[in-house]
Amino acid sequence: MSEIITRREFIVRGGAALSALAIPYDLRGPGTAERHLLYVAEPGIRNYVEWGGIGILVFDVEDNFRFVRRIPTMQVADGESPENVKGICASAATNRVYVTTIKRMLCIDLLTDAVLWNRAYEGGCDRMAITPDGRTIFLPTLEGPHWFVIDALTGDAQMRIVRNSGAHNTLCSLDGSHAYLAGLRSPSLSIVDTATRAVTSEVGPFGNVIRPFTVDGAQRRCYVNVNDLLGFEIGDIRTGKMLRRVEVPGFKAGPVKRHGCPSHGIGLTPDESELWLCDGANSHVHVFDLTEAVPRLRHSLPVRDQPGWVTFTLDGRFAIPSTGEVFDVRSKRIVTKLSDETGRPVQSEKLLEIVFIDGRPVRAGDQFGAGRRRG
Repeated sequence: MSEIITRREFIVRGGAALSALAIPYDLRGPGTAERHLLYVAEPGIRNYVEWGGIGILVFDVEDNFRFVRRIPTMQVADGESPENVKGICASAATNRVYVTTIKRMLCIDLLTDAVLWNRAYEGGCDRMAITPDGRTIFLPTLEGPHWFVIDALTGDAQMRIVRNSGAHNTLCSLDGSHAYLAGLRSPSLSIVDTATRAVTSEVGPFGNVIRPFTVDGAQRRCYVNVNDLLGFEIGDIRTGKMLRRVEVPGFKAGPVKRHGCPSHGIGLTPDESELWLCDGANSHVHVFDLTEAVPRLRHSLPVRDQPGWVTFTLDGRFAIPSTGEVFDVRSKRIVTKLSDETGRPVQSEKLLEIVFIDGRPVRAGDQFGAGRRRG
């Protein structure tokens, strides 16, 4: 007996089939309903193309971080240098991934890899953040006086948040209620209400100007790198006070290739039991136990270059410093090292995980190692 379907069912099935045709086969994955893919923006260390070239490199997390494909981003003429990539963020809600360079922001469709728009902004761009609903991006100018509030669907600038702090790193909270703004010329972390777009409070001042930082899922604590410190400082988000300064025992600060500070890169495991800290001076990543009242150094892990960033997969299984090693978080062992389609070692400070089910994004990670516990 033949199957009888209604007109509505025919439209739904036909639309699903057409949508499937638009999804790259390697993104769907043969026989795989769920895929965990790592998106790595290049050049992600200044404008150095020797560590992955130009574009977004996609890796299969579940297949030992196998290289999957390269998504083209910038066109560079012969004899010209590419623009430094400054940040990456993504939204599963709107099927988009965004990359900033020192001059512009690109919006890319996660289903087709097509560039939807490429917008330059007055004052340039730095490390941005997107709200969880995928509607709003807080975009810092390139170490300038203000952040733009951007309509993430169109790229239109809606307003400016002026802090005169050397706009730089930006993070949105897990629940989307707040954006955290750090400038290269300020020892205080500004907190913005994402509904009103007003700065409602600050944390600090810290011991020096803030470099990379991260925030726990419940927005109780922030953990910040500051200039001249091999270590980190802890702030109380609710009171605005700096609580504690933590130095790395047994290691000394020394000269670094980039960023001008010994510790540039800090992240919390998603369960917030550990803090991973970059040590450029000694080419190590240090792991601190956060389960006790005072953070304690438990492991010091050597890496192949000077790290400047660290992030984690959403499930907390893997830690990925910018030097391209992939660590098993539980064992603290290197399980693989990122390499591109030519076998070239990959390094980048701009990367995140996106989870797909049947070829469609359902969860997007963050370039920061932000905490994911809500309680």
